[in-house]
Amino acid sequence: MKKVKVALMYDFDKTLSPRDMQEFTFIPSLGYKTTSDFWADVTAIAKENKMDAILAYMYMMLKKSQDNSKSIRKQDFKDLGKDIEYYPGVLTWFDQINEIGKGLGLDVEHYIISSGLTEVIEGTPIAKKFKKIYACKFYYDENGVAKWPSLVVNYTTKTQYIFRINKQILDENEDKALNQYTKEEDRPIPFKHMIYIGDGLTDVPCMKLVKENGGKSIVVYNKKKKDTKDLAQSLIEQNRANYMSVSDYSSSKEMEKLVEKIFKQMKADIELEKMEGVR
Repeated sequence: MKKVKVALMYDFDKTLSPRDMQEFTFIPSLGYKTTSDFWADVTAIAKENKMDAILAYMYMMLKKSQDNSKSIRKQDFKDLGKDIEYYPGVLTWFDQINEIGKGLGLDVEHYIISSGLTEVIEGTPIAKKFKKIYACKFYYDENGVAKWPSLVVNYTTKTQYIFRINKQILDENEDKALNQYTKEEDRPIPFKHMIYIGDGLTDVPCMKLVKENGGKSIVVYNKKKKDTKDLAQSLIEQNRANYMSVSDYSSSKEMEKLVEKIFKQMKADIELEKMEGVR
Protein backbone atom coordinates (compact mmCIF):
# COMPACT_ATOMS: atom_id res chain seq x y z
CA MET A 1 0.00 0.00 0.00
CA LYS A 2 1.29 3.46 -0.95
CA LYS A 3 2.21 5.54 2.07
CA VAL A 4 0.33 8.76 2.75
CA LYS A 5 2.45 11.90 2.78
CA VAL A 6 2.37 14.04 5.92
CA ALA A 7 4.04 17.45 6.27
CA LEU A 8 5.52 18.78 9.50
CA MET A 9 6.25 22.50 9.10
CA TYR A 10 8.38 24.40 11.60
CA ASP A 11 9.26 27.94 12.44
CA PHE A 12 12.93 28.01 13.51
CA ASP A 13 13.85 30.73 16.01
CA LYS A 14 12.42 30.00 19.47
CA THR A 15 10.69 26.92 18.04
CA LEU A 16 13.64 24.61 17.43
CA SER A 17 16.23 26.93 18.98
CA PRO A 18 15.85 28.94 22.21
CA ARG A 19 17.06 32.22 20.63
CA ASP A 20 17.09 34.05 17.31
CA MET A 21 19.80 32.60 15.09
CA GLN A 22 21.59 35.96 14.76
CA GLU A 23 22.14 36.14 18.51
CA PHE A 24 24.60 33.28 18.94
CA THR A 25 27.68 34.75 17.24
CA PHE A 26 26.73 37.28 14.57
CA ILE A 27 25.37 40.14 16.71
CA PRO A 28 28.19 39.87 19.29
CA SER A 29 30.70 40.02 16.40
CA LEU A 30 29.35 43.49 15.51
CA GLY A 31 30.43 44.89 18.86
CA TYR A 32 27.04 45.02 20.55
CA LYS A 33 27.18 44.60 24.33
CA THR A 34 23.77 42.90 24.31
CA THR A 35 21.66 41.39 21.54
CA SER A 36 18.72 43.50 22.70
CA ASP A 37 20.66 46.61 21.63
CA PHE A 38 20.78 45.31 18.05
CA TRP A 39 17.05 44.56 18.00
CA ALA A 40 16.37 48.02 19.47
CA ASP A 41 18.22 49.55 16.52
CA VAL A 42 16.19 47.38 14.14
CA THR A 43 12.92 48.47 15.74
CA ALA A 44 13.92 52.13 15.65
CA ILE A 45 14.83 52.17 11.96
CA ALA A 46 11.72 50.19 11.07
CA LYS A 47 9.46 52.66 12.87
CA GLU A 48 11.25 55.72 11.55
CA ASN A 49 10.99 54.56 7.94
CA LYS A 50 7.72 52.59 8.16
CA MET A 51 9.78 49.62 7.13
CA ASP A 52 8.98 45.92 7.16
CA ALA A 53 10.57 44.53 10.34
CA ILE A 54 12.23 41.64 8.51
CA LEU A 55 13.71 43.92 5.86
CA ALA A 56 14.90 46.17 8.70
CA TYR A 57 16.91 43.44 10.39
CA MET A 58 18.42 42.32 7.07
CA TYR A 59 19.40 45.92 6.32
CA MET A 60 20.95 46.35 9.75
CA MET A 61 22.98 43.16 9.35
CA LEU A 62 24.55 44.58 6.19
CA LYS A 63 24.92 48.15 7.51
CA LYS A 64 26.53 47.21 10.81
CA SER A 65 28.87 44.81 9.04
CA GLN A 66 29.92 47.58 6.65
CA ASP A 67 30.35 49.98 9.59
CA ASN A 68 32.76 47.44 11.04
CA SER A 69 34.59 47.12 7.67
CA LYS A 70 33.43 43.56 7.46
CA SER A 71 31.95 41.96 4.34
CA ILE A 72 29.46 39.13 4.78
CA ARG A 73 29.75 36.21 2.39
CA LYS A 74 27.36 33.34 1.89
CA GLN A 75 29.83 30.96 3.52
CA ASP A 76 30.05 33.26 6.55
CA PHE A 77 26.31 32.85 7.09
CA LYS A 78 26.56 29.08 6.70
CA ASP A 79 29.36 29.03 9.26
CA LEU A 80 27.04 30.79 11.72
CA GLY A 81 24.76 27.76 11.54
CA LYS A 82 27.38 25.66 13.30
CA ASP A 83 27.03 27.75 16.48
CA ILE A 84 23.26 27.51 16.91
CA GLU A 85 21.95 25.82 20.04
CA TYR A 86 18.79 23.72 20.10
CA TYR A 87 16.07 22.68 22.45
CA PRO A 88 16.51 19.20 23.95
CA GLY A 89 16.04 16.37 21.48
CA VAL A 90 15.97 18.45 18.27
CA LEU A 91 19.01 16.73 16.75
CA THR A 92 17.38 13.28 16.93
CA TRP A 93 13.73 14.38 16.58
CA PHE A 94 13.39 14.05 12.83
CA ASP A 95 14.57 10.44 12.57
CA GLN A 96 12.42 9.47 15.58
CA ILE A 97 9.29 11.01 14.07
CA ASN A 98 10.00 9.49 10.66
CA GLU A 99 10.11 6.04 12.26
CA ILE A 100 6.86 6.60 14.14
CA GLY A 101 5.19 7.73 10.93
CA LYS A 102 6.61 4.83 8.96
CA GLY A 103 5.14 2.38 11.46
CA LEU A 104 1.70 3.90 10.81
CA GLY A 105 2.04 3.89 7.03
CA LEU A 106 2.80 7.62 6.84
CA ASP A 107 5.59 9.18 4.79
CA VAL A 108 6.71 12.14 6.91
CA GLU A 109 8.31 15.20 5.29
CA HIS A 110 9.80 18.13 7.21
CA TYR A 111 9.81 21.78 6.11
CA ILE A 112 11.11 25.05 7.55
CA ILE A 113 9.06 28.26 7.17
CA SER A 114 11.08 30.94 8.92
CA SER A 115 11.83 34.67 8.94
CA GLY A 116 15.42 33.76 9.72
CA LEU A 117 18.11 33.27 7.08
CA THR A 118 18.19 30.35 4.66
CA GLU A 119 21.98 30.28 4.51
CA VAL A 120 22.35 30.08 8.29
CA ILE A 121 19.87 27.21 8.48
CA GLU A 122 21.68 25.46 5.62
CA GLY A 123 24.80 25.51 7.79
CA THR A 124 23.15 23.63 10.65
CA PRO A 125 23.53 19.87 11.21
CA ILE A 126 19.76 19.43 10.82
CA ALA A 127 19.50 21.14 7.41
CA LYS A 128 19.54 17.85 5.53
CA LYS A 129 16.44 16.69 7.43
CA PHE A 130 14.21 19.19 5.61
CA LYS A 131 12.74 18.64 2.18
CA LYS A 132 12.65 22.41 1.69
CA ILE A 133 13.80 25.43 3.68
CA TYR A 134 11.75 28.59 3.20
CA ALA A 135 13.48 31.56 4.82
CA CYS A 136 14.95 34.97 3.98
CA LYS A 137 17.82 35.19 1.50
CA PHE A 138 20.36 37.74 0.33
CA TYR A 139 21.52 38.49 -3.21
CA TYR A 140 25.27 37.89 -3.50
CA ASP A 141 27.69 39.46 -5.98
CA GLU A 142 30.28 37.62 -8.06
CA ASN A 143 32.53 37.39 -5.01
CA GLY A 144 29.80 35.84 -2.88
CA VAL A 145 29.33 39.01 -0.81
CA ALA A 146 25.82 39.79 0.47
CA LYS A 147 24.48 42.95 -1.17
CA TRP A 148 20.70 43.09 -0.95
CA PRO A 149 17.71 41.04 0.26
CA SER A 150 16.53 38.70 -2.50
CA LEU A 151 13.73 36.99 -0.57
CA VAL A 152 11.83 38.20 2.49
CA VAL A 153 9.66 35.82 4.50
CA ASN A 154 7.58 37.82 6.96
CA TYR A 155 4.77 36.84 9.26
CA THR A 156 1.98 36.88 6.67
CA THR A 157 3.90 35.84 3.55
CA LYS A 158 4.78 32.65 5.41
CA THR A 159 1.33 31.34 4.51
CA GLN A 160 2.08 31.10 0.77
CA TYR A 161 4.63 28.40 1.51
CA ILE A 162 1.98 26.26 3.16
CA PHE A 163 0.09 26.34 -0.15
CA ARG A 164 3.30 25.44 -1.98
CA ILE A 165 3.70 22.40 0.26
CA ASN A 166 0.00 21.61 -0.08
CA LYS A 167 0.28 21.56 -3.89
CA GLN A 168 3.95 20.42 -3.94
CA ILE A 169 4.96 23.39 -6.07
CA LEU A 170 8.09 24.02 -4.06
CA ASP A 171 10.05 26.42 -6.28
CA GLU A 172 9.75 29.94 -4.85
CA ASN A 173 9.71 31.45 -8.35
CA GLU A 174 6.92 29.26 -9.73
CA ASP A 175 3.79 31.35 -9.23
CA LYS A 176 1.62 30.44 -12.21
CA ALA A 177 1.16 26.81 -11.21
CA LEU A 178 0.74 27.79 -7.56
CA ASN A 179 -2.18 30.10 -8.34
CA GLN A 180 -3.98 27.69 -10.64
CA TYR A 181 -7.06 26.06 -9.17
CA THR A 182 -6.51 22.54 -7.88
CA LYS A 183 -9.21 20.47 -6.16
CA GLU A 184 -8.32 19.75 -2.56
CA GLU A 185 -8.50 15.98 -3.16
CA ASP A 186 -5.97 16.31 -5.98
CA ARG A 187 -3.37 18.11 -3.86
CA PRO A 188 -0.41 15.86 -2.89
CA ILE A 189 -0.44 16.89 0.79
CA PRO A 190 -3.90 18.01 1.90
CA PHE A 191 -4.21 20.39 4.85
CA LYS A 192 -5.62 17.60 7.01
CA HIS A 193 -2.25 15.86 6.68
CA MET A 194 -0.30 18.88 7.90
CA ILE A 195 1.09 19.88 11.29
CA TYR A 196 2.45 23.38 11.87
CA ILE A 197 4.76 23.97 14.84
CA GLY A 198 5.55 27.50 16.01
CA ASP A 199 6.17 29.51 19.16
CA GLY A 200 4.02 32.63 19.15
CA LEU A 201 2.25 35.56 17.56
CA THR A 202 4.39 35.64 14.43
CA ASP A 203 3.21 32.12 13.66
CA VAL A 204 -0.50 32.83 14.09
CA PRO A 205 -1.33 33.24 10.36
CA CYS A 206 0.20 29.84 9.59
CA MET A 207 -1.21 28.12 12.67
CA LYS A 208 -4.70 29.39 11.97
CA LEU A 209 -4.57 28.57 8.23
CA VAL A 210 -3.61 24.98 8.93
CA LYS A 211 -6.04 24.58 11.82
CA GLU A 212 -9.05 26.01 9.97
CA ASN A 213 -8.43 23.72 7.01
CA GLY A 214 -8.37 20.49 8.98
CA GLY A 215 -4.72 20.22 9.95
CA LYS A 216 -3.18 20.59 13.40
CA SER A 217 -1.20 23.47 14.88
CA ILE A 218 1.08 23.19 17.90
CA VAL A 219 2.45 26.16 19.83
CA VAL A 220 5.59 25.34 21.80
CA TYR A 221 6.91 27.18 24.84
CA ASN A 222 10.17 27.39 26.76
CA LYS A 223 9.64 25.89 30.21
CA LYS A 224 12.29 28.26 31.59
CA LYS A 225 10.25 31.32 30.61
CA LYS A 226 6.79 31.66 32.15
CA ASP A 227 5.70 34.33 29.68
CA THR A 228 6.10 31.91 26.77
CA LYS A 229 3.78 29.42 28.46
CA ASP A 230 1.25 32.17 29.15
CA LEU A 231 1.36 33.17 25.48
CA ALA A 232 0.90 29.58 24.35
CA GLN A 233 -2.08 29.22 26.67
CA SER A 234 -3.64 32.40 25.29
CA LEU A 235 -3.31 31.13 21.70
CA ILE A 236 -5.14 27.96 22.67
CA GLU A 237 -7.88 29.92 24.43
CA GLN A 238 -8.25 32.20 21.40
CA ASN A 239 -8.67 29.17 19.15
CA ARG A 240 -5.56 30.02 17.14
CA ALA A 241 -3.82 26.69 17.73
CA ASN A 242 -4.94 23.15 18.54
CA TYR A 243 -2.35 22.16 21.12
CA MET A 244 0.52 23.46 23.22
CA SER A 245 3.64 21.64 24.36
CA VAL A 246 6.90 22.33 26.14
CA SER A 247 9.73 22.68 23.60
CA ASP A 248 11.43 19.39 24.46
CA TYR A 249 11.75 17.13 21.42
CA SER A 250 13.38 14.23 23.25
CA SER A 251 12.13 10.68 22.85
CA SER A 252 9.02 9.80 24.89
CA LYS A 253 8.47 13.41 26.00
CA GLU A 254 5.22 15.35 25.68
CA MET A 255 5.95 16.68 22.18
CA GLU A 256 6.72 13.30 20.65
CA LYS A 257 3.66 11.71 22.30
CA LEU A 258 1.43 14.51 20.99
CA VAL A 259 2.63 14.18 17.39
CA GLU A 260 2.29 10.39 17.58
CA LYS A 261 -1.33 10.77 18.69
CA ILE A 262 -1.99 13.15 15.78
CA PHE A 263 -0.45 10.61 13.40
CA LYS A 264 -2.69 7.87 14.80
CA GLN A 265 -5.74 10.08 14.32
CA MET A 266 -4.69 10.75 10.73
CA LYS A 267 -4.30 7.03 10.09
CA ALA A 268 -7.74 6.31 11.59
CA ASP A 269 -9.34 9.06 9.48
CA ILE A 270 -7.70 7.66 6.34
CA GLU A 271 -8.98 4.17 7.10
CA LEU A 272 -12.51 5.45 7.80
CA GLU A 273 -12.54 7.42 4.54
CA LYS A 274 -11.68 4.23 2.65
CA MET A 275 -14.64 2.47 4.31
CA GLU A 276 -17.16 5.12 3.29
CA GLY A 277 -19.57 3.77 0.73
CA VAL A 278 -18.26 0.20 1.07
CA ARG A 279 -21.04 -2.40 1.38
